[in-house]
Amino acid sequence: MADDAQTIDPSEIGETDAPPVDEAPYKLVFEANKCIAAGKCAEVSTNWEMELSTGIAKPNTYFFGEEDLDHNVRAAEVCPAKKDRGVIHVIDRRTNKEIAPDPEGDGTLSVDW
Repeated sequence: MADDAQTIDPSEIGETDAPPVDEAPYKLVFEANKCIAAGKCAEVSTNWEMELSTGIAKPNTYFFGEEDLDHNVRAAEVCPAKKDRGVIHVIDRRTNKEIAPDPEGDGTLSVDW
């Protein structure tokens, strides 16, 4: 049986409305449908908040610069969803590699939708 799963290219997600790469070299890919509302992301990052009406997390922005990298990486690393593999993905738009959580250690996007 052939594998029908298609590899998602992180360079394509959200790029139609994105700011230029030199202004915002990082972006988030968020698997909101798998968020378990633990709130860990909002505890460690000013970019994340818990949406009380839906019970899931929500980023204030999906595209950001160097000044916001550390706390967004931390949010991705502390996310306990998907058995601690996380549902918040930080992508370097210049290289199209996943910075965090990067559970495979090879920079590939660890989304499973």
